[in-house]
Amino acid sequence: MTQTPAGRRSQRATILDVAAAAGVSRQTVTRAMNDMPGIKTETRQRIQEVARELGYTPSRFAKGLVQGARTSVGLAIPDLTNPYFPAFASSVVEQATQRGWQVVMDDYGHGGRNGLDAVEHLAPHVDAVIGYLGGYAGQAQAILGRRPLIVLDEEPGSAAGAITFDYRHAAELAIGRLQGVGCSRIAYVDSVRAPEKRALEIRAPEDLNSGNRPSSAGGSAETVAHGRGADDGFVTSRGRAFAAVLEESYGGAFRCSAVAVEESASESRTAVRELLALQPGIDGIVAFNDLVASGVLKALSDAGKRVPEDCLVIGMDGIPLGEQLSPELTTLSLDLREVGRTAVELLDGLLGGTLAAGSAESRLILRHRLVVRQSA
Repeated sequence: MTQTPAGRRSQRATILDVAAAAGVSRQTVTRAMNDMPGIKTETRQRIQEVARELGYTPSRFAKGLVQGARTSVGLAIPDLTNPYFPAFASSVVEQATQRGWQVVMDDYGHGGRNGLDAVEHLAPHVDAVIGYLGGYAGQAQAILGRRPLIVLDEEPGSAAGAITFDYRHAAELAIGRLQGVGCSRIAYVDSVRAPEKRALEIRAPEDLNSGNRPSSAGGSAETVAHGRGADDGFVTSRGRAFAAVLEESYGGAFRCSAVAVEESASESRTAVRELLALQPGIDGIVAFNDLVASGVLKALSDAGKRVPEDCLVIGMDGIPLGEQLSPELTTLSLDLREVGRTAVELLDGLLGGTLAAGSAESRLILRHRLVVRQSA
């Protein structure tokens, strides 16, 4: 269901809507949408275009809310091997099941697929989609038409609903913790997808602050691994928030290095080991997430450094893995059950007509909290 400009509840498009708009019979729509014979090519194309504009897709699952069928929700997940996403998905499934909904999941992080591919795959089968799409909100909403899309951790664009995270607040918590215990040379380990990885480059501290491009390797300088388009060395919104807080709130109180790695413990371990060889004086490290932080801990152990005596480490997300590490990981934690619950409640409001798609009330921001353990 969607909202009209006046905020009234409207129904999802049906085959009868498409037939009326295209000026054909219901049977003709069925033939066109299923590529059946007995219909002219131009008629088929016209009907399919009308269906796209109305957001109608034939589905073996979703029969339409007006028919009283069970609501089917698509869940787009980039990587179920990352412990963050199973925890989030479990919460979504739990909350959806309580409402009598079914969930169709697409774990799209394989074979070069992306979030838009996942939505294209899910669209014929669902009434709505919740997902981490990685920057495809607008295109995905266009595919779904009037069916609601809830995106997480990206600019919402035209998506019906969105949940974002206050990374500036998280950065303030982390940097405040490091400053409070006397750290002065810190590093941020950012995340970059494998095709975007580049070799380590060297940047002088003054260049890091000014935004100048890196010099060639060699010399006493800060270490930056660039991702595509990351001219300041910070690739993600998390990393850029970290850099902004450093620049705006702390000035020259810290010297900072940034390393962008593929999002895995092994890649993080390798990159941070190289970083420490170049910058052995680093005494505080903040990682993109807890999985990356586990590799940071390994790299510090490889370098003969004690945590937290020689270097403090802070992760992000608060997955259960952090409590199993040694030392136990200090982290910027999200309540993943709350994230899943909030996404389903937001979708419930959009489907039920109590929230208008794209309204301020459909754009929610959640905050991390600092969970202090042994590593910082």
